[in-house]
Amino acid sequence: MALGRTYAVSLVGMNGHVIEVEADIGQTLPAFVLLGLPDASLTEAKDRIRAAARNAGVPLSRRKITVNLIPASLPKRGSAFDLAIVMSALAAAGDVRGCGATVFIAELGLDGRLRPVRGVLPAVMAAVEAGHCRIVVAEENAAEAALVPAADVRSFRTLGEVALAFGADGAHVVLADPPAESGTVLPEARTGPTRDLSDIAGQQEARFALEIAAAGAHHLLMVGPPGAGKTMLAERLPGILPDLDDDHAMEVTAIHSLSGERLCSELVRKPPFESPHHTATPASIIGGGSGIPRPGAASRAHRGILFLDEAPEYERRVLEALREPLESGRLVLHRASGTASYPARFQLVLALNPCPCGLASGKGMDCVCTAQQRRRYFNRLSGPLLDRVDLQLAVQRVSLADYVDERSSETSAVVAARVAVARAAQRVRLRQWNYATNSEVQGRVLRGELALPRAVTASLDKALERNLVSARGWDRVLRVAWTIADLAGRPRPDADDVVTALGFRLQERAA
Repeated sequence: MALGRTYAVSLVGMNGHVIEVEADIGQTLPAFVLLGLPDASLTEAKDRIRAAARNAGVPLSRRKITVNLIPASLPKRGSAFDLAIVMSALAAAGDVRGCGATVFIAELGLDGRLRPVRGVLPAVMAAVEAGHCRIVVAEENAAEAALVPAADVRSFRTLGEVALAFGADGAHVVLADPPAESGTVLPEARTGPTRDLSDIAGQQEARFALEIAAAGAHHLLMVGPPGAGKTMLAERLPGILPDLDDDHAMEVTAIHSLSGERLCSELVRKPPFESPHHTATPASIIGGGSGIPRPGAASRAHRGILFLDEAPEYERRVLEALREPLESGRLVLHRASGTASYPARFQLVLALNPCPCGLASGKGMDCVCTAQQRRRYFNRLSGPLLDRVDLQLAVQRVSLADYVDERSSETSAVVAARVAVARAAQRVRLRQWNYATNSEVQGRVLRGELALPRAVTASLDKALERNLVSARGWDRVLRVAWTIADLAGRPRPDADDVVTALGFRLQERAA
């Protein structure tokens, strides 16, 4: 019996499953049968790989080819199975040898070219974890696949090259490169313009709040009139965040690989910054799409910043859908075709005007909005959502004196150095609970091992008794207080730190 075997990887969200690809050649009329719950794009592989194999000089058998994808109960999607299927069919015909322990991840063009696919990094990670270290990918995906430790990665440009590497007869194999413009190549990662805190005039309180948010990974809300600098502040937050460590960088790179937005030739070290337009749908923010949901902006902002400018203009469903990941740091999307889970531990930054006309700041003498219009506008942000935001800041207009002041303010590099010191202090203090930043600390730890004396928390306790903060807000104020102490180099917060943190919590309400 002629039987060939290779391996591929099926991705369900961030979770990869190693798929055994079996090919059998029967003694019947020519046919190509693909079993194992393939989707439409995978079913089309039958004609695609026949043409690719013929044009590469290694034509498939003219007899009946049956390909089975194991486990048969797991739905398979996408074109990344193409190379594994054609290699198993060639192995069944005896045209290639020694590919039975290799994982193949690539799409085939009709000219026999290997094309890059998205999700190579999480796929290779899953294969290595399952004990399959020999990986074959398209040349464009080689650098990304090589990011996984212990992976033995080989890359090729054409199917003919792959066949020759696995013992095919080279007499008829086509090795000529196809035209460079014949295929679509995923774009490389792009870097945006450099933005520095020194560009911002005045706004000392807002700059301090931004530093606290960066040091403790706290969520931030800024309310202020147009032109006060809310967007400028938010766009400069990534510049003062520390680079990602190896584990977090691997997570972020895997998400960007899965989203298909870029070719990841190296680990993403800079915290991502996502700023979707206010017309974005829930699926684009949370994740969605046909079949297994793809990651949305919230997951692409994992270990970085999700910035929602003009927050009240977003759909209510979009804003409310963020409540769960703000608490858990994870998104689990259920669909009829399956369930996908994506990490989503991001910093949420919200910016909004104080009213529809934007002039209700300060005394609000120029505001033309009625009291009802102001309430309706701000009530688009629900209480439960705001209760999850640690720092709530009223940003005032920049005065003329600050705007024309020629003295340069602190640069992002200076602030980033203080943030790095504060983050290091948090890692040391929180290591025993496996936390990285103050924003992750659970309430039981704040009330237990890290409990502060009642004299220090007296102002916060009084605010809780007067219903100015909730129990969740009580925990979040303490997390901010710990971050303020870390920035000041103190081992524990004092009463002034708690008062300062509480002031940021209540500032928006007073405004």
